[in-house]
Amino acid sequence: MSKPETSGPDSRPVLVVGAGPVGLTAAAELARRGTPVRLVDKTDAPSPLTKALMVWPRTLEVFRGLGATAYIDKHGLPVHSFRYNSGTDPICDIVFGDRTRPMVIVQPDVEELLREAFTDFGGRIEWRTELTRLSQDPDGVLATLRSPDGTESTEEFAYVIGGDGAGSMVRKSLGVEFKGATYPNVFILADTAIDGDLQRDAVHYYCTKNGIMVLVPLYNGRFRVFTAGPPGMRPEDLTEEVLQDFVDKRGPGGLKLYDVSWQTTFSIHARHAERFRAGRVFLAGDAAHIHSPAGGQGLNTGVTDAHNLAWKLALVHRGAAAPGLLDSYGVERAAVAQGVVKQAEVQTKAWMLAKRWQIALRDVSARFAERSGVFDRFYSPWLAGLTNHYPAGPAVDEDRSGRLRRPSNRNGHLLSDDALRESLPVDRYTLLVSLPPTGTRPPRLTELTETYGGLLTVRSAPGRRFSAVLVRPDHYVAAQDTTPELTRIHGHLATLAPAGSLTKEGHSA
Repeated sequence: MSKPETSGPDSRPVLVVGAGPVGLTAAAELARRGTPVRLVDKTDAPSPLTKALMVWPRTLEVFRGLGATAYIDKHGLPVHSFRYNSGTDPICDIVFGDRTRPMVIVQPDVEELLREAFTDFGGRIEWRTELTRLSQDPDGVLATLRSPDGTESTEEFAYVIGGDGAGSMVRKSLGVEFKGATYPNVFILADTAIDGDLQRDAVHYYCTKNGIMVLVPLYNGRFRVFTAGPPGMRPEDLTEEVLQDFVDKRGPGGLKLYDVSWQTTFSIHARHAERFRAGRVFLAGDAAHIHSPAGGQGLNTGVTDAHNLAWKLALVHRGAAAPGLLDSYGVERAAVAQGVVKQAEVQTKAWMLAKRWQIALRDVSARFAERSGVFDRFYSPWLAGLTNHYPAGPAVDEDRSGRLRRPSNRNGHLLSDDALRESLPVDRYTLLVSLPPTGTRPPRLTELTETYGGLLTVRSAPGRRFSAVLVRPDHYVAAQDTTPELTRIHGHLATLAPAGSLTKEGHSA
Protein backbone atom coordinates (compact mmCIF):
# COMPACT_ATOMS: atom_id res chain seq x y z
CA MET A 1 0.00 0.00 0.00
CA SER A 2 1.07 3.56 -0.56
CA LYS A 3 2.35 5.25 2.56
CA PRO A 4 1.07 8.80 3.17
CA GLU A 5 3.36 11.61 4.11
CA THR A 6 3.74 11.60 7.91
CA SER A 7 3.92 15.40 8.19
CA GLY A 8 0.98 16.25 5.96
CA PRO A 9 -2.64 15.31 5.34
CA ASP A 10 -3.65 11.88 4.11
CA SER A 11 -5.66 12.03 0.89
CA ARG A 12 -7.30 8.62 1.34
CA PRO A 13 -10.82 8.54 2.82
CA VAL A 14 -11.96 6.96 6.07
CA LEU A 15 -14.43 4.13 5.51
CA VAL A 16 -17.38 4.00 7.91
CA VAL A 17 -19.39 0.77 7.85
CA GLY A 18 -22.99 1.02 9.05
CA ALA A 19 -25.39 3.97 8.60
CA GLY A 20 -27.12 3.74 11.97
CA PRO A 21 -26.68 6.37 14.69
CA VAL A 22 -23.06 5.39 15.39
CA GLY A 23 -21.86 5.31 11.81
CA LEU A 24 -23.78 8.46 10.94
CA THR A 25 -22.28 10.33 13.90
CA ALA A 26 -18.76 9.24 12.97
CA ALA A 27 -19.25 10.19 9.32
CA ALA A 28 -20.85 13.57 10.09
CA GLU A 29 -18.20 14.47 12.67
CA LEU A 30 -15.42 13.58 10.22
CA ALA A 31 -17.06 15.46 7.37
CA ARG A 32 -17.57 18.64 9.40
CA ARG A 33 -13.82 18.63 10.06
CA GLY A 34 -12.98 18.30 6.39
CA THR A 35 -11.94 14.63 6.50
CA PRO A 36 -12.85 12.63 3.36
CA VAL A 37 -15.23 9.86 4.35
CA ARG A 38 -17.29 7.12 2.74
CA LEU A 39 -20.32 5.75 4.57
CA VAL A 40 -21.70 2.38 3.42
CA ASP A 41 -24.57 0.22 4.60
CA LYS A 42 -25.67 -3.17 3.29
CA THR A 43 -29.40 -2.48 3.76
CA ASP A 44 -31.65 -0.85 1.18
CA ALA A 45 -32.77 2.11 3.27
CA PRO A 46 -33.07 3.42 6.83
CA SER A 47 -34.98 1.21 9.25
CA PRO A 48 -38.43 2.52 10.28
CA LEU A 49 -38.27 0.63 13.61
CA THR A 50 -38.27 2.92 16.63
CA LYS A 51 -35.74 0.82 18.62
CA ALA A 52 -33.74 3.14 20.93
CA LEU A 53 -35.42 6.33 22.09
CA MET A 54 -33.80 7.90 25.18
CA VAL A 55 -31.35 10.68 24.35
CA TRP A 56 -29.39 12.19 27.23
CA PRO A 57 -27.99 15.75 27.51
CA ARG A 58 -24.40 14.99 26.51
CA THR A 59 -25.64 13.26 23.35
CA LEU A 60 -28.04 16.15 22.68
CA GLU A 61 -25.02 18.44 22.96
CA VAL A 62 -23.23 16.40 20.30
CA PHE A 63 -26.28 16.59 18.02
CA ARG A 64 -26.66 20.34 18.53
CA GLY A 65 -23.02 20.74 17.59
CA LEU A 66 -23.95 19.16 14.26
CA GLY A 67 -26.66 21.78 13.73
CA ALA A 68 -29.67 19.76 14.88
CA THR A 69 -31.14 22.11 17.50
CA ALA A 70 -34.31 22.89 15.54
CA TYR A 71 -34.85 19.21 14.76
CA ILE A 72 -34.46 18.26 18.44
CA ASP A 73 -36.93 20.93 19.53
CA LYS A 74 -39.48 19.68 16.99
CA HIS A 75 -39.17 15.91 17.48
CA GLY A 76 -38.03 15.59 21.11
CA LEU A 77 -40.25 14.99 24.13
CA PRO A 78 -38.64 16.16 27.41
CA VAL A 79 -38.72 13.62 30.25
CA HIS A 80 -39.04 15.29 33.63
CA SER A 81 -38.72 12.25 35.86
CA PHE A 82 -38.31 8.50 36.24
CA ARG A 83 -41.07 7.20 38.53
CA TYR A 84 -40.35 3.87 40.23
CA ASN A 85 -43.05 1.70 41.79
CA SER A 86 -42.89 -1.53 43.76
CA GLY A 87 -46.05 -3.15 42.53
CA THR A 88 -48.31 -0.12 42.38
CA ASP A 89 -46.75 1.57 45.45
CA PRO A 90 -44.48 4.52 44.63
CA ILE A 91 -40.86 3.99 45.69
CA CYS A 92 -39.09 7.08 44.42
CA ASP A 93 -39.21 9.79 41.79
CA ILE A 94 -35.95 10.77 40.08
CA VAL A 95 -36.61 14.34 38.93
CA PHE A 96 -34.33 15.81 36.27
CA GLY A 97 -33.18 19.42 36.20
CA ASP A 98 -32.32 21.54 33.17
CA ARG A 99 -28.80 20.06 32.88
CA THR A 100 -29.78 16.40 33.32
CA ARG A 101 -33.17 16.16 31.58
CA PRO A 102 -33.28 13.62 28.72
CA MET A 103 -35.49 13.68 25.67
CA VAL A 104 -37.39 10.89 24.00
CA ILE A 105 -36.37 10.93 20.32
CA VAL A 106 -37.06 7.67 18.51
CA GLN A 107 -34.21 6.14 16.57
CA PRO A 108 -35.57 6.89 13.06
CA ASP A 109 -35.68 10.58 14.01
CA VAL A 110 -32.16 10.42 15.46
CA GLU A 111 -30.94 8.88 12.23
CA GLU A 112 -32.78 11.47 10.15
CA LEU A 113 -31.20 14.41 11.97
CA LEU A 114 -27.78 12.79 11.54
CA ARG A 115 -28.37 12.10 7.84
CA GLU A 116 -29.32 15.74 7.37
CA ALA A 117 -26.13 16.83 9.13
CA PHE A 118 -23.98 14.47 7.06
CA THR A 119 -25.59 15.72 3.85
CA ASP A 120 -25.09 19.35 4.92
CA PHE A 121 -21.37 18.61 5.28
CA GLY A 122 -21.23 17.19 1.77
CA GLY A 123 -21.63 13.48 2.53
CA ARG A 124 -23.83 10.80 1.03
CA ILE A 125 -24.76 7.28 2.12
CA GLU A 126 -23.99 4.35 -0.16
CA TRP A 127 -26.92 1.99 0.47
CA ARG A 128 -26.86 -1.68 -0.58
CA THR A 129 -23.07 -1.61 -0.35
CA GLU A 130 -21.60 -4.41 1.74
CA LEU A 131 -18.16 -4.95 3.22
CA THR A 132 -17.06 -8.48 2.33
CA ARG A 133 -13.32 -8.54 3.13
CA LEU A 134 -10.87 -6.50 5.12
CA SER A 135 -7.07 -6.54 5.37
CA GLN A 136 -4.52 -4.04 6.58
CA ASP A 137 -0.87 -3.28 7.11
CA PRO A 138 0.74 -0.41 9.05
CA ASP A 139 0.25 1.96 6.11
CA GLY A 140 -3.43 1.48 5.26
CA VAL A 141 -6.52 -0.70 4.96
CA LEU A 142 -7.81 -2.65 1.96
CA ALA A 143 -11.59 -3.14 1.97
CA THR A 144 -13.56 -5.15 -0.54
CA LEU A 145 -17.03 -3.70 -1.12
CA ARG A 146 -19.93 -5.34 -2.92
CA SER A 147 -21.97 -2.76 -4.82
CA PRO A 148 -25.76 -2.86 -5.42
CA ASP A 149 -25.28 -4.65 -8.75
CA GLY A 150 -23.25 -7.42 -7.07
CA THR A 151 -19.84 -6.46 -8.39
CA GLU A 152 -16.94 -6.27 -5.95
CA SER A 153 -14.06 -3.83 -5.84
CA THR A 154 -11.11 -3.58 -3.46
CA GLU A 155 -10.19 -0.08 -2.41
CA GLU A 156 -7.65 1.53 -0.11
CA PHE A 157 -8.60 3.56 2.94
CA ALA A 158 -6.68 5.45 5.60
CA TYR A 159 -8.82 3.99 8.41
CA VAL A 160 -12.00 1.97 8.89
CA ILE A 161 -14.69 2.45 11.55
CA GLY A 162 -17.03 -0.45 12.28
CA GLY A 163 -20.38 0.97 13.35
CA ASP A 164 -22.21 -2.04 11.98
CA GLY A 165 -23.93 -3.36 15.10
CA ALA A 166 -23.77 -6.43 17.29
CA GLY A 167 -23.22 -8.78 14.33
CA SER A 168 -20.40 -6.55 13.05
CA MET A 169 -18.67 -7.77 9.91
CA VAL A 170 -15.79 -5.45 10.75
CA ARG A 171 -15.30 -7.08 14.15
CA LYS A 172 -15.53 -10.57 12.67
CA SER A 173 -12.99 -9.65 9.97
CA LEU A 174 -10.57 -8.64 12.71
CA GLY A 175 -11.11 -11.86 14.64
CA VAL A 176 -11.91 -9.85 17.78
CA GLU A 177 -13.69 -11.86 20.46
CA PHE A 178 -17.08 -10.60 21.73
CA LYS A 179 -17.02 -11.64 25.38
CA GLY A 180 -19.98 -11.80 27.73
CA ALA A 181 -23.28 -13.55 28.40
CA THR A 182 -26.96 -13.54 27.51
CA TYR A 183 -29.84 -13.15 29.99
CA PRO A 184 -32.15 -16.20 30.06
CA ASN A 185 -35.36 -14.16 29.74
CA VAL A 186 -36.80 -12.91 26.48
CA PHE A 187 -37.65 -9.23 26.52
CA ILE A 188 -40.56 -7.49 24.82
CA LEU A 189 -40.87 -4.10 23.17
CA ALA A 190 -44.05 -2.59 21.77
CA ASP A 191 -45.18 0.87 20.67
CA THR A 192 -48.87 1.40 21.30
CA ALA A 193 -51.61 3.85 22.10
CA ILE A 194 -52.87 3.58 25.68
CA ASP A 195 -56.26 4.54 27.06
CA GLY A 196 -55.89 5.37 30.74
CA ASP A 197 -54.54 7.80 33.32
CA LEU A 198 -50.76 7.89 32.83
CA GLN A 199 -48.50 10.92 33.25
CA ARG A 200 -46.96 11.81 29.88
CA ASP A 201 -43.80 13.64 30.98
CA ALA A 202 -42.39 10.74 33.00
CA VAL A 203 -41.04 7.24 32.44
CA HIS A 204 -42.91 4.75 34.64
CA TYR A 205 -41.26 1.67 36.16
CA TYR A 206 -43.33 -1.06 37.82
CA CYS A 207 -41.40 -3.79 39.64
CA THR A 208 -44.01 -6.42 40.52
CA LYS A 209 -44.12 -10.03 41.65
CA ASN A 210 -45.19 -10.83 38.10
CA GLY A 211 -42.19 -9.09 36.52
CA ILE A 212 -40.94 -5.70 35.36
CA MET A 213 -42.95 -3.26 33.26
CA VAL A 214 -41.61 0.04 31.87
CA LEU A 215 -43.85 2.57 30.09
CA VAL A 216 -42.14 5.38 28.15
CA PRO A 217 -44.08 8.27 26.57
CA LEU A 218 -43.48 8.99 22.87
CA TYR A 219 -43.86 12.43 21.28
CA ASN A 220 -46.71 11.26 19.03
CA GLY A 221 -49.00 10.49 21.98
CA ARG A 222 -48.17 6.80 22.14
CA PHE A 223 -46.15 4.79 24.67
CA ARG A 224 -43.28 2.34 24.48
CA VAL A 225 -43.95 -0.82 26.53
CA PHE A 226 -40.96 -2.75 27.80
CA THR A 227 -41.29 -5.97 29.78
CA ALA A 228 -39.85 -9.47 30.14
CA GLY A 229 -41.32 -12.61 28.66
CA PRO A 230 -40.66 -16.24 29.56
CA PRO A 231 -37.54 -18.03 28.25
CA GLY A 232 -38.14 -19.45 24.80
CA MET A 233 -40.91 -17.04 23.88
CA ARG A 234 -41.10 -16.54 20.10
CA PRO A 235 -42.09 -13.32 18.27
CA GLU A 236 -45.24 -15.00 16.93
CA ASP A 237 -46.29 -15.76 20.53
CA LEU A 238 -46.61 -12.04 21.23
CA THR A 239 -50.19 -11.18 20.29
CA GLU A 240 -52.03 -8.02 21.34
CA GLU A 241 -53.96 -10.12 23.86
CA VAL A 242 -50.74 -11.44 25.40
CA LEU A 243 -49.30 -7.91 25.55
CA GLN A 244 -52.47 -6.60 27.22
CA ASP A 245 -52.26 -9.41 29.77
CA PHE A 246 -48.67 -8.39 30.65
CA VAL A 247 -49.77 -4.78 31.15
CA ASP A 248 -52.75 -5.83 33.27
CA LYS A 249 -50.61 -7.98 35.57
CA ARG A 250 -47.54 -5.75 35.79
CA GLY A 251 -48.75 -2.19 35.22
CA PRO A 252 -50.73 0.17 37.47
CA GLY A 253 -54.11 -1.19 36.31
CA GLY A 254 -56.80 0.48 34.30
CA LEU A 255 -54.77 0.75 31.09
CA LYS A 256 -56.17 -0.37 27.74
CA LEU A 257 -53.84 -0.90 24.79
CA TYR A 258 -54.98 -0.27 21.22
CA ASP A 259 -53.46 0.36 17.81
CA VAL A 260 -50.14 -1.40 18.44
CA SER A 261 -47.82 -0.07 15.71
CA TRP A 262 -44.73 -2.18 16.40
CA GLN A 263 -43.79 -5.06 18.65
CA THR A 264 -40.87 -7.44 18.94
CA THR A 265 -39.12 -9.87 21.26
CA PHE A 266 -35.38 -9.98 21.81
CA SER A 267 -32.67 -11.29 24.08
CA ILE A 268 -30.51 -9.03 26.24
CA HIS A 269 -26.78 -9.51 26.08
CA ALA A 270 -23.96 -8.06 28.14
CA ARG A 271 -20.92 -8.30 25.86
CA HIS A 272 -17.87 -6.27 24.96
CA ALA A 273 -15.14 -6.62 22.37
CA GLU A 274 -11.78 -7.67 23.77
CA ARG A 275 -10.34 -4.55 22.12
CA PHE A 276 -11.84 -1.55 20.33
CA ARG A 277 -8.97 -1.09 17.91
CA ALA A 278 -6.81 -3.29 15.72
CA GLY A 279 -4.24 -1.23 13.81
CA ARG A 280 -6.12 1.18 11.56
CA VAL A 281 -9.54 -0.37 12.19
CA PHE A 282 -11.84 0.74 15.03
CA LEU A 283 -15.06 -0.57 16.57
CA ALA A 284 -17.79 1.66 17.98
CA GLY A 285 -21.28 1.27 19.45
CA ASP A 286 -22.90 -2.17 19.42
CA ALA A 287 -20.00 -3.53 17.37
CA ALA A 288 -17.86 -2.94 20.47
CA HIS A 289 -20.30 -3.41 23.37
CA ILE A 290 -23.94 -4.34 24.01
CA HIS A 291 -25.90 -4.38 27.26
CA SER A 292 -29.32 -4.19 28.84
CA PRO A 293 -31.45 -1.17 27.86
CA ALA A 294 -31.82 -0.34 31.58
CA GLY A 295 -30.99 3.35 31.97
CA GLY A 296 -31.40 4.01 28.25
CA GLN A 297 -27.67 4.34 27.60
CA GLY A 298 -27.12 2.21 24.48
CA LEU A 299 -27.56 4.72 21.68
CA ASN A 300 -25.88 7.43 23.75
CA THR A 301 -22.78 5.36 24.44
CA GLY A 302 -22.45 4.48 20.76
CA VAL A 303 -22.85 8.09 19.62
CA THR A 304 -20.25 9.32 22.09
CA ASP A 305 -17.91 6.50 21.02
CA ALA A 306 -18.10 7.89 17.49
CA HIS A 307 -17.71 11.47 18.69
CA ASN A 308 -14.61 10.56 20.73
CA LEU A 309 -13.01 8.77 17.78
CA ALA A 310 -13.87 11.21 14.98
CA TRP A 311 -12.00 14.27 16.24
CA LYS A 312 -8.88 12.20 16.89
CA LEU A 313 -8.97 10.61 13.45
CA ALA A 314 -9.54 14.02 11.86
CA LEU A 315 -6.48 15.55 13.54
CA VAL A 316 -4.25 12.60 12.69
CA HIS A 317 -5.62 12.37 9.15
CA ARG A 318 -4.74 15.98 8.37
CA GLY A 319 -1.29 15.63 9.94
CA ALA A 320 -1.93 17.99 12.86
CA ALA A 321 -1.50 15.27 15.53
CA ALA A 322 0.71 12.24 15.88
CA PRO A 323 -0.85 8.78 15.34
CA GLY A 324 -0.23 8.00 19.02
CA LEU A 325 -3.32 10.08 19.80
CA LEU A 326 -5.43 7.22 18.42
CA ASP A 327 -4.14 4.91 21.15
CA SER A 328 -6.39 6.79 23.58
CA TYR A 329 -9.66 5.77 21.91
CA GLY A 330 -9.91 2.19 23.11
CA VAL A 331 -8.71 3.00 26.62
CA GLU A 332 -11.13 5.87 27.09
CA ARG A 333 -14.23 4.34 25.59
CA ALA A 334 -13.72 0.91 27.14
CA ALA A 335 -13.70 2.61 30.54
CA VAL A 336 -17.05 4.27 29.79
CA ALA A 337 -18.59 1.13 28.26
CA GLN A 338 -17.59 -1.00 31.25
CA GLY A 339 -19.32 1.47 33.57
CA VAL A 340 -22.47 1.45 31.45
CA VAL A 341 -22.56 -2.35 31.23
CA LYS A 342 -22.09 -2.65 34.99
CA GLN A 343 -24.82 -0.11 35.78
CA ALA A 344 -27.27 -1.68 33.33
CA GLU A 345 -26.63 -5.13 34.75
CA VAL A 346 -27.17 -3.93 38.34
CA GLN A 347 -30.43 -2.20 37.40
CA THR A 348 -31.67 -5.16 35.36
CA LYS A 349 -31.05 -7.54 38.26
CA ALA A 350 -32.72 -5.10 40.68
CA TRP A 351 -35.82 -5.10 38.46
CA MET A 352 -36.04 -8.87 38.53
CA LEU A 353 -35.58 -9.59 42.24
CA ALA A 354 -37.95 -12.28 43.55
CA LYS A 355 -37.22 -12.76 47.28
CA ARG A 356 -39.17 -10.57 49.69
CA TRP A 357 -36.15 -9.44 51.70
CA GLN A 358 -34.34 -8.46 48.51
CA ILE A 359 -37.31 -6.46 47.28
CA ALA A 360 -37.70 -4.74 50.66
CA LEU A 361 -34.00 -3.82 50.72
CA ARG A 362 -34.17 -2.47 47.17
CA ASP A 363 -37.19 -0.32 47.95
CA VAL A 364 -35.72 1.09 51.19
CA SER A 365 -32.42 1.85 49.43
CA ALA A 366 -34.16 3.66 46.57
CA ARG A 367 -36.25 5.79 48.94
CA PHE A 368 -33.13 6.71 50.91
CA ALA A 369 -31.24 7.62 47.75
CA GLU A 370 -34.04 9.98 46.71
CA ARG A 371 -34.43 11.65 50.11
CA SER A 372 -30.69 12.05 50.71
CA GLY A 373 -30.08 13.60 47.28
CA VAL A 374 -27.89 10.77 46.01
CA PHE A 375 -29.86 10.57 42.77
CA ASP A 376 -29.57 14.33 42.19
CA ARG A 377 -25.86 14.57 42.97
CA PHE A 378 -24.56 11.39 41.38
CA TYR A 379 -26.98 9.19 39.44
CA SER A 380 -28.78 11.80 37.30
CA PRO A 381 -25.56 13.54 36.15
CA TRP A 382 -24.09 10.13 35.30
CA LEU A 383 -27.17 9.16 33.28
CA ALA A 384 -26.96 12.52 31.54
CA GLY A 385 -23.42 11.67 30.38
CA LEU A 386 -21.95 14.67 32.17
CA THR A 387 -19.73 12.80 34.65
CA ASN A 388 -18.19 10.17 32.40
CA HIS A 389 -14.46 10.70 32.60
CA TYR A 390 -11.35 9.33 30.97
CA PRO A 391 -8.24 7.87 32.60
CA ALA A 392 -4.74 9.28 32.15
CA GLY A 393 -3.22 8.29 28.83
CA PRO A 394 -2.15 9.70 25.48
CA ALA A 395 -4.97 12.28 25.46
CA VAL A 396 -5.32 13.01 29.20
CA ASP A 397 -2.54 14.19 31.50
CA GLU A 398 -2.24 12.69 34.95
CA ASP A 399 -4.41 14.43 37.55
CA ARG A 400 -2.05 16.11 40.02
CA SER A 401 -4.65 18.11 41.96
CA GLY A 402 -4.59 15.78 44.98
CA ARG A 403 -7.44 14.82 47.28
CA LEU A 404 -7.51 18.04 49.31
CA ARG A 405 -7.80 20.38 46.32
CA ARG A 406 -10.37 19.57 43.67
CA PRO A 407 -10.48 22.26 40.95
CA SER A 408 -13.72 22.99 39.12
CA ASN A 409 -12.15 21.46 36.01
CA ARG A 410 -10.33 18.15 36.31
CA ASN A 411 -8.22 16.30 33.80
CA GLY A 412 -10.22 13.72 31.88
CA HIS A 413 -13.54 15.36 32.79
CA LEU A 414 -15.92 17.42 30.67
CA LEU A 415 -15.27 21.16 30.87
CA SER A 416 -17.68 22.30 33.57
CA ASP A 417 -18.97 25.51 31.90
CA ASP A 418 -21.83 24.46 29.58
CA ALA A 419 -22.02 27.78 27.74
CA LEU A 420 -18.26 27.94 27.24
CA ARG A 421 -18.22 24.45 25.74
CA GLU A 422 -20.65 25.57 23.04
CA SER A 423 -18.30 28.38 21.96
CA LEU A 424 -15.09 26.35 21.59
CA PRO A 425 -13.76 25.06 18.27
CA VAL A 426 -14.16 21.38 17.42
CA ASP A 427 -11.22 20.99 15.03
CA ARG A 428 -8.39 21.90 17.42
CA TYR A 429 -7.42 22.13 21.08
CA THR A 430 -8.17 25.29 23.06
CA LEU A 431 -5.95 26.67 25.81
CA LEU A 432 -8.00 28.72 28.28
CA VAL A 433 -5.60 31.10 30.04
CA SER A 434 -6.38 33.22 33.08
CA LEU A 435 -4.02 36.21 33.40
CA PRO A 436 -3.78 38.38 36.55
CA PRO A 437 -4.47 42.09 35.87
CA THR A 438 -0.91 43.07 36.84
CA GLY A 439 0.73 40.20 35.00
CA THR A 440 2.32 40.13 31.56
CA ARG A 441 1.82 37.58 28.84
CA PRO A 442 4.31 34.79 29.57
CA PRO A 443 6.88 34.19 26.81
CA ARG A 444 6.15 30.47 26.99
CA LEU A 445 2.57 31.20 25.99
CA THR A 446 3.72 32.90 22.80
CA GLU A 447 6.02 29.95 22.17
CA LEU A 448 3.02 27.61 22.37
CA THR A 449 1.12 29.43 19.64
CA GLU A 450 4.18 29.53 17.42
CA THR A 451 5.04 25.87 17.89
CA TYR A 452 1.58 24.30 17.93
CA GLY A 453 -0.37 26.72 15.76
CA GLY A 454 -1.85 23.97 13.61
CA LEU A 455 -3.28 22.24 16.66
CA LEU A 456 -4.07 24.98 19.16
CA THR A 457 -6.15 28.10 19.76
CA VAL A 458 -5.38 30.26 22.82
CA ARG A 459 -8.08 32.22 24.65
CA SER A 460 -7.02 34.66 27.36
CA ALA A 461 -9.17 36.29 30.03
CA PRO A 462 -8.44 38.28 33.19
CA GLY A 463 -8.35 36.40 36.47
CA ARG A 464 -7.08 36.56 40.04
CA ARG A 465 -4.15 34.22 39.40
CA PHE A 466 -2.46 32.58 36.47
CA SER A 467 -3.89 29.30 35.23
CA ALA A 468 -4.06 27.40 31.95
CA VAL A 469 -6.56 24.68 31.04
CA LEU A 470 -5.99 22.68 27.85
CA VAL A 471 -9.34 21.58 26.39
CA ARG A 472 -9.66 18.90 23.72
CA PRO A 473 -11.85 19.28 20.61
CA ASP A 474 -14.51 17.17 22.35
CA HIS A 475 -14.36 19.66 25.24
CA TYR A 476 -12.82 17.34 27.80
CA VAL A 477 -9.91 18.68 29.85
CA ALA A 478 -6.58 17.27 28.65
CA ALA A 479 -4.08 19.01 30.93
CA GLN A 480 -3.67 21.97 33.28
CA ASP A 481 -0.93 24.26 34.53
CA THR A 482 -0.70 26.93 37.22
CA THR A 483 2.74 28.35 36.41
CA PRO A 484 3.72 30.69 33.55
CA GLU A 485 6.37 28.18 32.47
CA LEU A 486 3.53 25.97 31.23
CA THR A 487 5.69 22.88 31.59
CA ARG A 488 2.79 20.44 31.73
CA ILE A 489 0.98 21.98 28.77
CA HIS A 490 4.14 22.01 26.66
CA GLY A 491 4.88 18.42 27.63
CA HIS A 492 1.39 17.20 26.78
CA LEU A 493 1.27 18.92 23.40
CA ALA A 494 4.76 17.68 22.53
CA THR A 495 3.53 14.12 23.06
CA LEU A 496 0.47 14.69 20.88
CA ALA A 497 2.14 16.54 18.05
CA PRO A 498 5.91 16.59 17.65
CA ALA A 499 6.93 20.01 16.41
CA GLY A 500 8.26 18.68 13.11
CA SER A 501 4.78 17.63 12.01
CA LEU A 502 3.05 20.94 12.76
CA THR A 503 2.35 24.12 10.85
CA LYS A 504 3.83 27.29 12.29
CA GLU A 505 0.79 29.51 12.00
CA GLY A 506 -0.31 31.02 15.29
CA HIS A 507 -3.94 31.07 16.42
CA SER A 508 -4.62 33.19 19.45
CA ALA A 509 -7.42 35.27 20.76
